[in-house]
Amino acid sequence: MTAGHAPLRAIQAVLFALATLLAVPADARATSPPPDVVTWGASAGRLGEGVADRGYRLVVRTSAGGAGLRIRLTNAFGDRPVTFDSVYAGIRQEGAALAPGSNRRLGFGGADSVTIPAGRTALSDVLAAPLPAGADLVVSLHSPDAAGPATGHGLAMQTSYTTQGDHTAEEGAAHWSRTTGAWFYLDAVMVRTNASTGAVVALGDSITDGWQSTSGLDRRWPDYLARRLRRAGTAIQGVADEGVSGNRVLTDAAGQSALNRLQRDVLSLPGVRTVVLFEGVNDIKAHMGVTAQELIAGYREIVRRVHAAGKCVVGATVAPFKGWPEWDPAAEAVRRDVNAFIRDGGEFDAVADFDRTLRSPHDPERILPFFDGGDHLHPDDEGMRAMADAVDLTALDCA
Repeated sequence: MTAGHAPLRAIQAVLFALATLLAVPADARATSPPPDVVTWGASAGRLGEGVADRGYRLVVRTSAGGAGLRIRLTNAFGDRPVTFDSVYAGIRQEGAALAPGSNRRLGFGGADSVTIPAGRTALSDVLAAPLPAGADLVVSLHSPDAAGPATGHGLAMQTSYTTQGDHTAEEGAAHWSRTTGAWFYLDAVMVRTNASTGAVVALGDSITDGWQSTSGLDRRWPDYLARRLRRAGTAIQGVADEGVSGNRVLTDAAGQSALNRLQRDVLSLPGVRTVVLFEGVNDIKAHMGVTAQELIAGYREIVRRVHAAGKCVVGATVAPFKGWPEWDPAAEAVRRDVNAFIRDGGEFDAVADFDRTLRSPHDPERILPFFDGGDHLHPDDEGMRAMADAVDLTALDCA
């Protein structure tokens, strides 16, 4: 953390703590609370084996701010119930240390603990404290009995922390000396905000997940998009990054396919108005015989289901990847046909032309070297920024 961030985070932490202490009792508040809007999300998958008596201190960056917060814990890939007996939320000061006075306990149905059955999720109660936009929120959780398949997001591109035993209430970093590059058991954070505020979900693969961007600096293209939205002051402020490395549209591979995870990772999130669909390169380059027509049929099914839920879909063209080992002229032909459909098929509510943004003018089958993260498939930080800049912000505010 740079010195310039310290005063801002200190102020955020003080506001967070004071508002919690002075919060109006639940029975005295209006009967119609403000709506929830997702401010952070990460697709869940299987993460090895759960460990009993393990604590996790998970660092996530908010997009939308609000007057209160709640989190969603997930046991989507577990094969048995898992209990969380202590869950806290606070504002990060530096590393694993929290800003003094910011760490507050989260409840679940009025209880301090929650047991989540296999395959299910659990929403916390609302913590009545302001959660700033663009803040490093820290969720600390402890499970006394975790075992079997653990659920979480493996490619966090962010350092979080672990410990043995329950140290969730502590604001210091002394017991949080071990690090992890994954987010365990947490898949969404929501804020309480006004009815005019909405959110967008980026549904994608490893490019959306941020691979080849700088770890720990929130330079995935959805992060840059969140900052653009915040500066523009639009009604859309929430951004959920639901990228999964290796993800495909049609078939399960690295995690469930976009079709199979659409309900959990997108449609179940509150306040979402628009989905940016940026998937397809893994179906194309896998050489499994997927045709453009089959991939287009998958896109159409996603669009149908998103529209049925009352939301809009922005179609993102598949970026160039010549130079990647799996590229060949046959795959390029499928990519070209798919992109023609995305641009001109009339199925999407708007188009984000990431292909046109990233491609080299000298060889449109390749990423522009300035944007190439080094493997000819994944953009670097500047490429991620350019992608976010290519999104039409007005297309995201779909009622």
